[in-house]
Amino acid sequence: MATPQPAPGTAPPPPGCPAHAGRMSLYGPEFAADPAATYERLRTYGSVAPVEIAPGVHASLVTGYESALEVLRSPERFSKDPRRWRALADGTVPADSPVVPMMMYRPNALFTDGDEHARLRGAITDSLSRVDPNALRGYVEQSADTLIDRFGPKGQADLLSEYGAVLPLLVFNQLFGCPPETGDKLVQGMSGIFDANADSEKANAVLTEGVAELVALKRERPGADVTSWLMAHPARLTDEEMMHQLVVLMGAGTEPQQNLICNGLRLLLSDDRFGGDLAGGSMPVEDALDEVLWTDPPMANYAVHYPLHDLELDGTPLREGEPVLISLAAANTDPALAGDRRGGNRAHLAWSAGAHTCPAKSPARLIAAVAVEKLLDRLPDAELAVGVGRLEWRQGPFHRALAALPVRFPPITVPVVTTDKTSGARTWNTNPAPSSSTPPVPTSTQREPASGNGGRQRWWSSLARWWRGQ
Repeated sequence: MATPQPAPGTAPPPPGCPAHAGRMSLYGPEFAADPAATYERLRTYGSVAPVEIAPGVHASLVTGYESALEVLRSPERFSKDPRRWRALADGTVPADSPVVPMMMYRPNALFTDGDEHARLRGAITDSLSRVDPNALRGYVEQSADTLIDRFGPKGQADLLSEYGAVLPLLVFNQLFGCPPETGDKLVQGMSGIFDANADSEKANAVLTEGVAELVALKRERPGADVTSWLMAHPARLTDEEMMHQLVVLMGAGTEPQQNLICNGLRLLLSDDRFGGDLAGGSMPVEDALDEVLWTDPPMANYAVHYPLHDLELDGTPLREGEPVLISLAAANTDPALAGDRRGGNRAHLAWSAGAHTCPAKSPARLIAAVAVEKLLDRLPDAELAVGVGRLEWRQGPFHRALAALPVRFPPITVPVVTTDKTSGARTWNTNPAPSSSTPPVPTSTQREPASGNGGRQRWWSSLARWWRGQ
Protein backbone atom coordinates (compact mmCIF):
# COMPACT_ATOMS: atom_id res chain seq x y z
CA MET A 1 0.00 0.00 0.00
CA ALA A 2 1.34 3.42 -0.87
CA THR A 3 2.18 5.63 2.08
CA PRO A 4 -0.66 8.16 2.45
CA GLN A 5 0.37 11.75 1.79
CA PRO A 6 -0.72 14.81 3.75
CA ALA A 7 -4.12 16.17 2.81
CA PRO A 8 -4.10 18.94 0.20
CA GLY A 9 -3.55 22.36 1.67
CA THR A 10 -1.90 21.05 4.85
CA ALA A 11 1.72 21.15 5.90
CA PRO A 12 3.61 17.85 6.15
CA PRO A 13 4.80 16.65 9.55
CA PRO A 14 8.06 18.31 10.63
CA PRO A 15 11.36 16.55 9.89
CA GLY A 16 12.35 14.22 12.70
CA CYS A 17 8.73 13.45 13.55
CA PRO A 18 8.00 9.70 13.37
CA ALA A 19 5.29 10.37 10.79
CA HIS A 20 7.92 11.83 8.46
CA ALA A 21 9.17 8.27 7.96
CA GLY A 22 5.63 7.12 7.15
CA ARG A 23 4.12 5.98 10.46
CA MET A 24 3.62 7.62 13.82
CA SER A 25 3.94 5.67 17.05
CA LEU A 26 0.92 5.13 19.30
CA TYR A 27 3.03 3.76 22.14
CA GLY A 28 5.79 5.12 24.36
CA PRO A 29 5.94 7.99 26.85
CA GLU A 30 5.54 10.81 24.33
CA PHE A 31 2.22 9.53 23.04
CA ALA A 32 0.98 8.70 26.54
CA ALA A 33 1.80 12.20 27.79
CA ASP A 34 0.10 14.10 24.95
CA PRO A 35 -1.96 11.97 22.56
CA ALA A 36 -3.83 15.05 21.32
CA ALA A 37 -0.62 16.36 19.76
CA THR A 38 -0.18 13.08 17.92
CA TYR A 39 -3.76 13.16 16.64
CA GLU A 40 -3.26 16.72 15.43
CA ARG A 41 -0.22 15.70 13.40
CA LEU A 42 -1.99 12.62 12.06
CA ARG A 43 -4.80 14.82 10.74
CA THR A 44 -2.35 16.27 8.22
CA TYR A 45 -2.88 13.03 6.33
CA GLY A 46 -6.66 13.46 6.23
CA SER A 47 -9.14 11.28 8.10
CA VAL A 48 -7.01 8.10 7.85
CA ALA A 49 -3.33 7.88 8.76
CA PRO A 50 -0.58 5.24 8.95
CA VAL A 51 0.48 4.32 12.49
CA GLU A 52 2.59 1.83 14.40
CA ILE A 53 0.80 0.43 17.45
CA ALA A 54 3.72 -1.69 18.71
CA PRO A 55 7.23 -2.28 17.38
CA GLY A 56 6.79 -3.62 13.85
CA VAL A 57 2.97 -3.71 14.05
CA HIS A 58 1.42 -1.46 11.42
CA ALA A 59 -2.17 -0.27 11.11
CA SER A 60 -4.30 2.54 9.75
CA LEU A 61 -5.92 4.88 12.25
CA VAL A 62 -9.22 6.60 11.47
CA THR A 63 -9.25 10.06 13.06
CA GLY A 64 -12.28 11.60 11.36
CA TYR A 65 -15.72 11.33 12.96
CA GLU A 66 -17.71 10.69 9.78
CA SER A 67 -15.09 8.26 8.48
CA ALA A 68 -15.21 6.39 11.77
CA LEU A 69 -18.98 6.03 11.48
CA GLU A 70 -18.58 4.76 7.93
CA VAL A 71 -16.29 1.96 9.10
CA LEU A 72 -18.36 1.11 12.17
CA ARG A 73 -21.59 0.93 10.17
CA SER A 74 -20.34 -0.89 7.05
CA PRO A 75 -20.14 -4.64 7.77
CA GLU A 76 -20.35 -5.27 4.03
CA ARG A 77 -16.91 -3.61 3.65
CA PHE A 78 -15.18 -4.18 6.99
CA SER A 79 -14.99 -7.31 9.15
CA LYS A 80 -14.29 -7.62 12.88
CA ASP A 81 -12.75 -11.11 12.54
CA PRO A 82 -9.00 -11.00 13.40
CA ARG A 83 -8.41 -14.22 11.49
CA ARG A 84 -8.30 -11.91 8.48
CA TRP A 85 -5.20 -10.15 9.90
CA ARG A 86 -2.64 -11.13 7.29
CA ALA A 87 0.48 -9.95 9.13
CA LEU A 88 -0.36 -12.10 12.14
CA ALA A 89 -1.31 -15.11 10.05
CA ASP A 90 1.94 -15.07 8.05
CA GLY A 91 4.17 -14.43 11.08
CA THR A 92 5.14 -10.86 10.21
CA VAL A 93 3.62 -9.87 13.55
CA PRO A 94 4.95 -12.29 16.21
CA ALA A 95 2.52 -14.00 18.58
CA ASP A 96 4.30 -12.44 21.57
CA SER A 97 3.73 -8.86 20.38
CA PRO A 98 2.21 -6.87 23.26
CA VAL A 99 -0.87 -5.93 21.21
CA VAL A 100 -1.79 -9.44 20.09
CA PRO A 101 -3.86 -10.42 23.18
CA MET A 102 -6.08 -7.39 22.60
CA MET A 103 -6.43 -8.09 18.87
CA MET A 104 -6.27 -11.88 18.50
CA TYR A 105 -9.30 -13.92 17.50
CA ARG A 106 -11.54 -15.16 20.27
CA PRO A 107 -14.97 -16.64 19.53
CA ASN A 108 -16.81 -13.81 21.25
CA ALA A 109 -19.26 -11.12 20.25
CA LEU A 110 -16.49 -8.58 19.71
CA PHE A 111 -14.59 -10.55 17.07
CA THR A 112 -17.41 -12.12 15.05
CA ASP A 113 -19.71 -10.98 12.27
CA GLY A 114 -23.19 -11.70 10.96
CA ASP A 115 -25.35 -14.44 12.46
CA GLU A 116 -22.69 -15.67 14.85
CA HIS A 117 -22.22 -12.18 16.24
CA ALA A 118 -25.99 -11.80 16.64
CA ARG A 119 -26.24 -15.11 18.54
CA LEU A 120 -23.41 -14.30 20.96
CA ARG A 121 -24.41 -10.68 21.44
CA GLY A 122 -28.00 -11.72 22.08
CA ALA A 123 -26.89 -13.95 24.95
CA ILE A 124 -24.92 -11.08 26.46
CA THR A 125 -27.60 -8.42 26.13
CA ASP A 126 -30.34 -10.71 27.44
CA SER A 127 -28.25 -11.69 30.46
CA LEU A 128 -27.24 -8.11 31.26
CA SER A 129 -30.87 -7.02 30.99
CA ARG A 130 -31.68 -9.17 34.02
CA VAL A 131 -29.52 -7.00 36.30
CA ASP A 132 -31.69 -4.66 38.36
CA PRO A 133 -30.19 -1.14 38.06
CA ASN A 134 -31.44 -0.21 41.53
CA ALA A 135 -29.69 -3.21 43.02
CA LEU A 136 -26.58 -2.37 40.99
CA ARG A 137 -26.58 1.19 42.32
CA GLY A 138 -26.91 -0.10 45.86
CA TYR A 139 -24.04 -2.50 45.46
CA VAL A 140 -21.76 0.16 43.95
CA GLU A 141 -22.59 2.45 46.89
CA GLN A 142 -21.78 -0.30 49.39
CA SER A 143 -18.52 -1.10 47.61
CA ALA A 144 -17.57 2.58 47.44
CA ASP A 145 -18.33 3.09 51.13
CA THR A 146 -16.19 0.08 52.04
CA LEU A 147 -13.20 1.39 50.10
CA ILE A 148 -13.56 4.99 51.33
CA ASP A 149 -13.77 3.71 54.91
CA ARG A 150 -10.39 2.05 54.41
CA PHE A 151 -8.43 5.12 53.28
CA GLY A 152 -10.65 7.93 54.60
CA PRO A 153 -9.01 8.14 58.07
CA LYS A 154 -5.55 8.55 56.45
CA GLY A 155 -6.35 11.87 54.79
CA GLN A 156 -4.70 10.80 51.55
CA ALA A 157 -5.12 8.15 48.89
CA ASP A 158 -4.25 7.06 45.40
CA LEU A 159 -7.74 7.02 43.93
CA LEU A 160 -6.56 4.75 41.13
CA SER A 161 -5.07 1.85 43.08
CA GLU A 162 -7.24 2.25 46.19
CA TYR A 163 -10.57 3.09 44.58
CA GLY A 164 -10.99 3.19 40.80
CA ALA A 165 -9.16 -0.07 40.14
CA VAL A 166 -10.74 -1.99 43.03
CA LEU A 167 -14.38 -0.94 42.82
CA PRO A 168 -15.02 -2.47 39.36
CA LEU A 169 -13.50 -5.72 40.63
CA LEU A 170 -15.95 -5.84 43.54
CA VAL A 171 -18.85 -5.10 41.23
CA PHE A 172 -17.68 -7.66 38.67
CA ASN A 173 -17.31 -10.33 41.34
CA GLN A 174 -20.86 -9.70 42.54
CA LEU A 175 -22.49 -9.46 39.12
CA PHE A 176 -20.76 -12.55 37.76
CA GLY A 177 -20.76 -14.65 40.92
CA CYS A 178 -16.97 -14.65 40.95
CA PRO A 179 -14.97 -15.57 44.09
CA PRO A 180 -12.36 -12.94 45.04
CA GLU A 181 -9.38 -15.22 44.37
CA THR A 182 -10.61 -15.92 40.85
CA GLY A 183 -11.40 -12.24 40.39
CA ASP A 184 -7.80 -11.39 41.24
CA LYS A 185 -6.59 -13.58 38.37
CA LEU A 186 -9.07 -12.03 35.97
CA VAL A 187 -8.05 -8.48 36.81
CA GLN A 188 -4.34 -9.31 36.82
CA GLY A 189 -4.63 -10.89 33.38
CA MET A 190 -6.83 -8.18 31.91
CA SER A 191 -4.64 -5.37 33.24
CA GLY A 192 -1.59 -7.07 31.76
CA ILE A 193 -2.94 -7.31 28.24
CA PHE A 194 -3.85 -3.60 28.30
CA ASP A 195 -0.36 -2.61 29.52
CA ALA A 196 2.21 -2.19 26.74
CA ASN A 197 5.06 -2.87 29.20
CA ALA A 198 3.65 -6.11 30.65
CA ASP A 199 4.34 -9.72 29.65
CA SER A 200 1.32 -10.09 27.38
CA GLU A 201 1.60 -13.86 26.92
CA LYS A 202 1.78 -14.45 30.68
CA ALA A 203 -1.12 -12.05 31.26
CA ASN A 204 -3.21 -13.88 28.68
CA ALA A 205 -2.46 -17.22 30.38
CA VAL A 206 -3.51 -15.86 33.78
CA LEU A 207 -6.72 -14.48 32.27
CA THR A 208 -7.52 -17.80 30.62
CA GLU A 209 -6.95 -19.66 33.89
CA GLY A 210 -9.28 -17.31 35.74
CA VAL A 211 -12.19 -17.54 33.32
CA ALA A 212 -11.84 -21.34 33.11
CA GLU A 213 -12.16 -21.50 36.91
CA LEU A 214 -15.27 -19.33 36.87
CA VAL A 215 -16.99 -21.34 34.12
CA ALA A 216 -16.25 -24.63 35.88
CA LEU A 217 -17.60 -23.22 39.16
CA LYS A 218 -20.87 -22.04 37.60
CA ARG A 219 -21.42 -25.28 35.69
CA GLU A 220 -21.28 -27.01 39.08
CA ARG A 221 -23.05 -24.37 41.18
CA PRO A 222 -25.14 -21.91 39.13
CA GLY A 223 -26.53 -18.90 40.94
CA ALA A 224 -28.31 -15.58 40.48
CA ASP A 225 -25.54 -13.99 38.42
CA VAL A 226 -24.69 -13.02 34.85
CA THR A 227 -22.39 -16.02 34.34
CA SER A 228 -25.15 -18.46 35.21
CA TRP A 229 -27.69 -16.57 33.09
CA LEU A 230 -25.33 -16.79 30.10
CA MET A 231 -25.11 -20.55 30.61
CA ALA A 232 -28.90 -20.89 30.80
CA HIS A 233 -29.53 -18.79 27.68
CA PRO A 234 -31.19 -20.41 24.63
CA ALA A 235 -27.99 -19.71 22.66
CA ARG A 236 -26.58 -22.77 24.48
CA LEU A 237 -23.02 -21.47 24.79
CA THR A 238 -20.26 -24.04 25.04
CA ASP A 239 -17.66 -23.79 27.81
CA GLU A 240 -15.21 -22.28 25.33
CA GLU A 241 -17.79 -19.73 24.18
CA MET A 242 -18.63 -18.96 27.80
CA MET A 243 -14.97 -18.27 28.56
CA HIS A 244 -14.62 -15.91 25.64
CA GLN A 245 -17.82 -13.98 26.34
CA LEU A 246 -16.58 -13.49 29.91
CA VAL A 247 -13.24 -12.20 28.62
CA VAL A 248 -14.92 -9.54 26.50
CA LEU A 249 -17.23 -8.56 29.37
CA MET A 250 -14.28 -8.47 31.74
CA GLY A 251 -12.39 -6.27 29.32
CA ALA A 252 -15.27 -3.81 29.21
CA GLY A 253 -16.05 -3.97 32.92
CA THR A 254 -12.70 -3.45 34.61
CA GLU A 255 -9.91 -1.56 32.84
CA PRO A 256 -12.10 0.89 30.86
CA GLN A 257 -14.38 1.28 33.89
CA GLN A 258 -11.54 2.29 36.19
CA ASN A 259 -10.31 4.72 33.55
CA LEU A 260 -13.74 6.34 33.24
CA ILE A 261 -14.02 6.71 37.02
CA CYS A 262 -10.52 8.13 37.47
CA ASN A 263 -10.60 10.36 34.39
CA GLY A 264 -13.90 11.78 35.63
CA LEU A 265 -12.50 12.43 39.11
CA ARG A 266 -9.40 14.05 37.63
CA LEU A 267 -11.54 16.44 35.61
CA LEU A 268 -13.81 17.36 38.51
CA LEU A 269 -10.87 17.95 40.85
CA SER A 270 -8.79 20.01 38.44
CA ASP A 271 -11.01 21.94 36.03
CA ASP A 272 -12.12 25.39 37.18
CA ARG A 273 -15.33 25.10 35.15
CA PHE A 274 -16.57 22.52 37.65
CA GLY A 275 -15.11 24.17 40.76
CA GLY A 276 -17.98 26.59 41.32
CA ASP A 277 -20.55 23.85 40.94
CA LEU A 278 -18.74 21.69 43.48
CA ALA A 279 -18.30 24.53 45.96
CA GLY A 280 -21.97 25.39 45.68
CA GLY A 281 -22.98 21.90 46.67
CA SER A 282 -23.93 20.77 43.15
CA MET A 283 -21.88 17.93 41.70
CA PRO A 284 -22.07 17.99 37.90
CA VAL A 285 -20.98 14.38 37.63
CA GLU A 286 -22.99 13.63 34.50
CA ASP A 287 -21.50 16.69 32.77
CA ALA A 288 -18.00 15.59 33.71
CA LEU A 289 -18.56 12.07 32.46
CA ASP A 290 -19.94 13.43 29.19
CA GLU A 291 -16.82 15.51 28.73
CA VAL A 292 -14.50 12.63 29.57
CA LEU A 293 -16.30 10.39 27.09
CA TRP A 294 -15.80 13.07 24.44
CA THR A 295 -12.21 14.12 25.14
CA ASP A 296 -10.53 11.37 27.19
CA PRO A 297 -12.53 8.19 26.52
CA PRO A 298 -11.22 5.22 28.52
CA MET A 299 -10.62 3.30 25.29
CA ALA A 300 -8.92 5.84 23.05
CA ASN A 301 -8.02 3.72 20.00
CA TYR A 302 -9.62 0.36 19.32
CA ALA A 303 -12.67 -1.02 17.43
CA VAL A 304 -10.32 -2.91 15.10
CA HIS A 305 -11.67 -3.75 11.64
CA TYR A 306 -10.25 -5.49 8.57
CA PRO A 307 -11.17 -4.53 4.98
CA LEU A 308 -12.90 -7.41 3.21
CA HIS A 309 -11.11 -6.40 0.00
CA ASP A 310 -8.79 -3.66 -1.21
CA LEU A 311 -10.70 -0.39 -0.99
CA GLU A 312 -10.43 3.33 -0.41
CA LEU A 313 -11.64 5.32 2.58
CA ASP A 314 -11.73 9.07 2.01
CA GLY A 315 -9.13 8.68 -0.71
CA THR A 316 -6.77 6.55 1.37
CA PRO A 317 -6.13 3.04 -0.01
CA LEU A 318 -6.65 0.23 2.50
CA ARG A 319 -5.54 -3.32 1.77
CA GLU A 320 -7.52 -6.43 2.52
CA GLY A 321 -6.56 -7.95 5.87
CA GLU A 322 -4.63 -4.97 7.26
CA PRO A 323 -5.96 -3.68 10.61
CA VAL A 324 -7.91 -0.45 10.70
CA LEU A 325 -8.31 1.06 14.18
CA ILE A 326 -10.85 3.70 15.10
CA SER A 327 -9.42 6.54 17.16
CA LEU A 328 -12.45 7.11 19.34
CA ALA A 329 -10.59 9.99 21.00
CA ALA A 330 -9.50 11.69 17.78
CA ALA A 331 -12.87 11.19 16.08
CA ASN A 332 -14.62 12.76 19.08
CA THR A 333 -12.36 15.80 18.86
CA ASP A 334 -12.52 16.08 15.08
CA PRO A 335 -12.31 19.82 14.24
CA ALA A 336 -15.13 19.27 11.76
CA LEU A 337 -17.50 18.76 14.69
CA ALA A 338 -19.08 21.89 16.08
CA GLY A 339 -20.95 22.76 19.24
CA ASP A 340 -20.59 22.46 23.00
CA ARG A 341 -19.97 18.84 24.00
CA ARG A 342 -20.64 19.39 27.70
CA GLY A 343 -24.00 18.76 29.29
CA GLY A 344 -25.93 15.96 27.67
CA ASN A 345 -24.54 15.72 24.14
CA ARG A 346 -23.89 11.98 23.85
CA ALA A 347 -23.20 11.58 20.16
CA HIS A 348 -19.60 10.66 21.00
CA LEU A 349 -18.08 7.35 19.89
CA ALA A 350 -16.71 6.28 23.28
CA TRP A 351 -19.13 3.32 23.24
CA SER A 352 -18.42 2.67 19.53
CA ALA A 353 -21.35 2.58 17.06
CA GLY A 354 -23.16 0.28 14.69
CA ALA A 355 -23.69 -3.43 15.31
CA HIS A 356 -20.84 -3.56 17.84
CA THR A 357 -21.97 -0.71 20.08
CA CYS A 358 -21.07 -1.55 23.68
CA PRO A 359 -23.98 -3.62 25.08
CA ALA A 360 -23.15 -2.60 28.66
CA LYS A 361 -22.96 1.17 28.29
CA SER A 362 -25.92 1.85 30.61
CA PRO A 363 -24.61 -0.17 33.59
CA ALA A 364 -21.08 1.05 32.91
CA ARG A 365 -22.14 4.67 33.07
CA LEU A 366 -24.23 4.04 36.18
CA ILE A 367 -21.28 2.41 37.97
CA ALA A 368 -18.97 5.31 37.10
CA ALA A 369 -21.50 7.99 38.06
CA VAL A 370 -22.28 6.40 41.43
CA ALA A 371 -18.59 5.84 42.16
CA VAL A 372 -17.73 9.49 41.46
CA GLU A 373 -20.78 10.85 43.31
CA LYS A 374 -20.09 8.75 46.39
CA LEU A 375 -16.42 9.77 46.53
CA LEU A 376 -17.20 13.48 46.27
CA ASP A 377 -20.06 13.16 48.75
CA ARG A 378 -17.90 11.43 51.36
CA LEU A 379 -14.77 13.54 50.70
CA PRO A 380 -16.08 16.95 49.55
CA ASP A 381 -12.77 18.69 50.30
CA ALA A 382 -10.59 16.27 48.34
CA GLU A 383 -7.97 17.89 46.11
CA LEU A 384 -5.19 16.65 43.89
CA ALA A 385 -1.96 16.05 45.79
CA VAL A 386 0.09 17.12 42.76
CA GLY A 387 -0.49 19.58 39.95
CA VAL A 388 -2.69 18.15 37.21
CA GLY A 389 0.17 18.58 34.76
CA ARG A 390 2.33 16.24 36.85
CA LEU A 391 -0.07 13.31 36.65
CA GLU A 392 1.40 10.45 34.65
CA TRP A 393 -0.43 8.40 32.04
CA ARG A 394 0.14 4.71 31.35
CA GLN A 395 1.67 3.78 28.03
CA GLY A 396 -0.14 1.77 25.39
CA PRO A 397 -1.99 2.35 22.11
CA PHE A 398 -5.48 1.41 23.20
CA HIS A 399 -6.40 3.05 26.50
CA ARG A 400 -6.34 6.50 28.11
CA ALA A 401 -5.31 5.52 31.62
CA LEU A 402 -3.73 7.34 34.53
CA ALA A 403 -0.79 5.68 36.30
CA ALA A 404 -1.93 7.15 39.64
CA LEU A 405 -4.40 9.73 41.01
CA PRO A 406 -3.03 10.97 44.35
CA VAL A 407 -5.35 13.14 46.46
CA ARG A 408 -5.43 14.62 49.95
CA PHE A 409 -8.37 15.60 52.14
CA PRO A 410 -9.27 16.17 55.80
CA PRO A 411 -9.31 12.74 57.45
CA ILE A 412 -12.75 11.34 58.12
CA THR A 413 -14.00 9.29 61.06
CA VAL A 414 -15.48 5.94 60.12
CA PRO A 415 -18.52 5.04 62.25
CA VAL A 416 -18.63 1.69 64.02
CA VAL A 417 -21.43 -0.50 62.72
CA THR A 418 -22.96 -3.19 64.90
CA THR A 419 -23.94 -6.60 63.58
CA ASP A 420 -27.55 -7.61 63.05
CA LYS A 421 -27.59 -11.27 62.07
CA THR A 422 -31.25 -11.29 61.09
CA SER A 423 -30.78 -9.55 57.75
CA GLY A 424 -30.02 -11.25 54.46
CA ALA A 425 -27.84 -10.36 51.46
CA ARG A 426 -28.71 -8.49 48.30
CA THR A 427 -30.18 -10.36 45.36
CA TRP A 428 -29.64 -9.54 41.66
CA ASN A 429 -32.31 -11.74 40.14
CA THR A 430 -35.15 -9.20 40.15
CA ASN A 431 -35.74 -8.84 36.42
CA PRO A 432 -37.54 -11.56 34.45
CA ALA A 433 -35.75 -14.08 32.28
CA PRO A 434 -35.26 -12.86 28.68
CA SER A 435 -37.44 -15.60 27.19
CA SER A 436 -39.74 -18.42 28.19
CA SER A 437 -37.01 -20.92 27.37
CA THR A 438 -34.58 -19.39 29.86
CA PRO A 439 -35.47 -20.65 33.33
CA PRO A 440 -35.22 -18.09 36.13
CA VAL A 441 -32.36 -18.69 38.53
CA PRO A 442 -33.66 -18.67 42.09
CA THR A 443 -31.97 -16.63 44.75
CA SER A 444 -31.19 -18.18 48.08
CA THR A 445 -31.56 -15.04 50.18
CA GLN A 446 -33.89 -12.09 50.41
CA ARG A 447 -32.75 -8.55 49.60
CA GLU A 448 -31.88 -6.62 52.74
CA PRO A 449 -34.30 -3.89 53.85
CA ALA A 450 -33.28 -0.34 53.00
CA SER A 451 -33.18 0.57 56.68
CA GLY A 452 -31.23 -2.49 57.84
CA ASN A 453 -27.45 -2.71 58.20
CA GLY A 454 -26.90 -6.26 59.39
CA GLY A 455 -26.44 -7.73 55.92
CA ARG A 456 -24.09 -4.89 55.05
CA GLN A 457 -22.01 -5.50 58.18
CA ARG A 458 -21.63 -9.18 57.36
CA TRP A 459 -20.63 -8.22 53.81
CA TRP A 460 -18.08 -5.71 55.17
CA SER A 461 -16.63 -8.28 57.54
CA SER A 462 -16.24 -10.82 54.76
CA LEU A 463 -14.56 -8.24 52.54
CA ALA A 464 -12.25 -7.15 55.35
CA ARG A 465 -11.11 -10.74 55.83
CA TRP A 466 -10.43 -10.94 52.09
CA TRP A 467 -8.31 -7.76 52.22
CA ARG A 468 -6.28 -9.24 55.10
CA GLY A 469 -5.76 -12.44 53.13
CA GLN A 470 -7.83 -14.60 55.46
